Amino acid sequence: MVARIVIAAPSSGSGKTTVATGLMAAFTERGLAVSPHKVGPDYIDPGYHALATGRPGRNLDAYLCGPQLVGPLFEHGAAGCDLAVVEGVMGLYDGAAGQGELASTAQIAKLLRAPVVLVVDGSSQSRSVAALVHGFASWDPEVRIGGVILNKVGSDRHEELLREALDGSGVPVLGVLRRARQVRTPSRHLGLVPVAERQAEAVEAVSALAEQVRAGVDLEAVLALARSAGTTGDAAWEPTGGTAAPVGTAVPTAPVVAVAAGPAFTFSYAEHAELLSAAGAQVVPFDPLRDEQLPDGTRGLVIGGGFPEVYAPELSANQPLRKAVAELAASGAPVAAECAGLLYLARSLDGQPMCGVLDAEARMSEKLTLGYREAVAVGDSALAAAGTRLRGHEFHRTVIEPGAGAAPAWGFTHPQRRVEGFVQGNVHASYLHTHWAAAPQMAYRFVERCAQP
Repeated sequence: MVARIVIAAPSSGSGKTTVATGLMAAFTERGLAVSPHKVGPDYIDPGYHALATGRPGRNLDAYLCGPQLVGPLFEHGAAGCDLAVVEGVMGLYDGAAGQGELASTAQIAKLLRAPVVLVVDGSSQSRSVAALVHGFASWDPEVRIGGVILNKVGSDRHEELLREALDGSGVPVLGVLRRARQVRTPSRHLGLVPVAERQAEAVEAVSALAEQVRAGVDLEAVLALARSAGTTGDAAWEPTGGTAAPVGTAVPTAPVVAVAAGPAFTFSYAEHAELLSAAGAQVVPFDPLRDEQLPDGTRGLVIGGGFPEVYAPELSANQPLRKAVAELAASGAPVAAECAGLLYLARSLDGQPMCGVLDAEARMSEKLTLGYREAVAVGDSALAAAGTRLRGHEFHRTVIEPGAGAAPAWGFTHPQRRVEGFVQGNVHASYLHTHWAAAPQMAYRFVERCAQP
């Protein structure tokens, strides 16, 4: 059994990423094999987790994948490790809007039978911290809060007051992080700046987080708490089928599937490449900012999410690659694009020419579109058969104005009814982020299309 701990907080902004990433790095430096996980659909924090541990950051999302896959996906990611650190999302009990505990950190902790460390922002309170911790610890008796880490503490006297208040709470203080030593991590309109965009700075930041956590947290107590976790009882998920679903057999050939990577396209779940490989594809990453041609022998293209709006001039300037992408799509090769990929396939983004695969113009907007979605495939595509139902997530500050000639990709059924995205030949492009572990047949369908002559 892999020891495991969940890092949660009363609310966003309390310091979960600081503590979780610092713990991951500190335990890795001690020689432990640490498996990093993130609750919810976040793509950016897992990049810092991967930097801290040297292992892929993996998401655990009970909405996108269903509660039944949380344990198997965890066991898959944590196989062979000594310790797993799971960073929560929002406040401990916050989940999918209007759906109770679904997709909350609390639900994940219960599914993993893992103790919780509550990170509390102590900057504007003293004795009240005891009432806050008591409330969170007693709200759901199935959630075991095994300790507290106090963050943003101002002075020795402030720490003393907080510790005194918590003395009778029954929840031990596992660490204290001082406000003056907070490590700054740059952010912008959709959260932290991804690791791929600031590699050298990110390495320094993760190192500083490890140092801060080593200095302020009782690592032995945290490790002992993690080792008190129960077993999930789940078999590890397998991209070849296993506990996920029977998904058919791999194709007889190994078509090259090019996967966009680099600073502009950083949003991807680790399981996607694993599923493509299991389906028989040869997965080859490329960087649209630097590579002027697609990988040799490309038969299919996957372009995930990221920040193309930040790199629109550079992406536009790479005319040879834009032409190669357009020619590949025109040839009938399968193309799957999510969010940033959708923008890259448009005619333009904020006035900068893009690939022109889709008759659409994209631009930044003031409005943030954010939330879980329930969707059904409107028609057949390279990814999904008509009527396929799945859940996804939208997260963008851009809008796209479609022209004519393409059918929608998805019909959203909840929380609002509308159509979205594009299906044009073998091109499937949409704002909707999906987790293919919940629908592995999509990866197999895509690779089968790529293998066709």
